[in-house]
Amino acid sequence: MRGTIFAALAGLIGLALAPSPALARASYPDHTVTIVVPFAAGGSADVYGRILAQELGKATGQSFIVEDKPGAGAVIGTQYVANAAPDGYTLLVISNTQTVNESLLKRRPYKLMRDFVPITPINEAPLVLAVRATLPVHSLADLIRLAKAEPGKLNYASSGTGTPYNMAGELFKHMAGLNIVHIPYKGSDQARTDLLSGQVDMMFDAVSTMSPLVASGKVRALGVTSKTRSVVLPDVPTMAQAGLPGYTATLWLGLLAPKGTPKAVVDKLNHEIGKIVQREDIRSSWARSGVTPLRMSPAEFTQFLKQDIVKWHEIVDAAHISVN
Repeated sequence: MRGTIFAALAGLIGLALAPSPALARASYPDHTVTIVVPFAAGGSADVYGRILAQELGKATGQSFIVEDKPGAGAVIGTQYVANAAPDGYTLLVISNTQTVNESLLKRRPYKLMRDFVPITPINEAPLVLAVRATLPVHSLADLIRLAKAEPGKLNYASSGTGTPYNMAGELFKHMAGLNIVHIPYKGSDQARTDLLSGQVDMMFDAVSTMSPLVASGKVRALGVTSKTRSVVLPDVPTMAQAGLPGYTATLWLGLLAPKGTPKAVVDKLNHEIGKIVQREDIRSSWARSGVTPLRMSPAEFTQFLKQDIVKWHEIVDAAHISVN
């Protein structure tokens, strides 16, 4: 009897001394957090992932490190995080590459809305539709008229099949009802070189990269892909303003955690990142590159992702896009 009482008391003391799950989450993070970027080092996801890691480290007093795990169209790094412990210590940078992959890659080993918890978006940046300087068009309306008059004659370059640049082009074709040939490259640099030399007619490219070429007259900008004009190219209308209402195709970044990550951890990360992206120094610094911070709750970001998956599924199906 006495043994039973002592055992019970020991159990109660153990429970009292052990940290509760709620207390453990309240102290999050208490060791290093890894942010996985499933893209190559030096790209926008890597750059802004590192900025975020640095600022989160300052805000929480713990280390946030970035680990690049590129390959297989972002599948390798994304699957790595899907398999990680759902404790908030392994996070994933996501872009519209992964929402496109939901319909483009039929055999991927994960599903975004099944295997991850949305935390927050980070930022977005517009693309710009640029045409070669010798193409006889000076507006989006001119380009659409020319493409319809000569179906299948014009072409556009992209950094590869299924990339956001390719999808921006296919969305343009779909919404305007055009027959324009896609020429995929293995990266934007060679595509841009061929646009400058006149070997291709047009391409969608990052505003920050293309703006010096627009300013020098080497290419002509017809529209930016965001809902509002870019501060980097303020004289260039949006695609909607130029005659294609409803058109948007920005490059955006966000953050996910493995499914099962505690809500308290998700909410804390959302809150801290929200404070970071709304700081004036961050906003003004990013604006110089044409990047706009995004702020949403986890629920709002979840809805955003669902809508983006549906949007690109329709375009992938309409354009019959496939990858090996």
